[in-house]
Amino acid sequence: MDNTSYIALSKQTALVREMAMVANNIANVNTPAYKGEDSLFTQYLVKVQTEDRILTDSLAFTRDLGTMRNMDEGRFQSTGNTLDMAIHGKGYFVVETPDGPQYTRKGHFRLDQDGQLVTNEGRPVLTTDNQPLFFAPNEAKIDISRDGSVSTENGPVGKLRLVQFDNEQDMKKVAHGLFKTDQLPQDVPKPDIQQGMLEGSNVEPVVEITKMIAIHRSYDSVTKMIEEENQRQRKAITALTRITS
Repeated sequence: MDNTSYIALSKQTALVREMAMVANNIANVNTPAYKGEDSLFTQYLVKVQTEDRILTDSLAFTRDLGTMRNMDEGRFQSTGNTLDMAIHGKGYFVVETPDGPQYTRKGHFRLDQDGQLVTNEGRPVLTTDNQPLFFAPNEAKIDISRDGSVSTENGPVGKLRLVQFDNEQDMKKVAHGLFKTDQLPQDVPKPDIQQGMLEGSNVEPVVEITKMIAIHRSYDSVTKMIEEENQRQRKAITALTRITS
């Protein structure tokens, strides 16, 4: 396979991955606290060493560097649910899992049958003491202040823990809006939690659809280039065959 085909295929591979990422963003437009993702690509040059050319040419291959997560805050949506919480500014709730503590901004919580505050999937949400938060059966009025302090009509219950990290891009996405990381969590000095609200996705549908159209056009362009290069090679082979015969 010649260099032109290698370059085209590297570009096509990158575009396929980018299209998948855009499609995933669009699919999560209504997912609470979802952060849009973008592909990171670069072109690296390879010098062509040949005596047949006067000028030194370079080949530009597309290299997939990874994923960049958009950490902008999504719009807040009022739900009226006492146990829904949105984080303004930096911070993640700490969730206990079988694989150790994981982190989320998706504050759609509920009480399980034991009166424990859990995620929608049943994972305990931890306090500043790294303990689950329990409510008595007769506690009906739950108040959550902006600093994370939780109280009921019977008095204080605990304080939700919010943590932050030096490099949010290094956090690995798990399932159900959870993240994990080997970084050391740091307590948010001034938590800002809003009760009865959920942070929405920060994906802009119009922007993502525009990206999808641009990717599709780029892919078609690369495909056309491959077809034209294939035709050029066929003609060149045919002409050389006639000359040698």
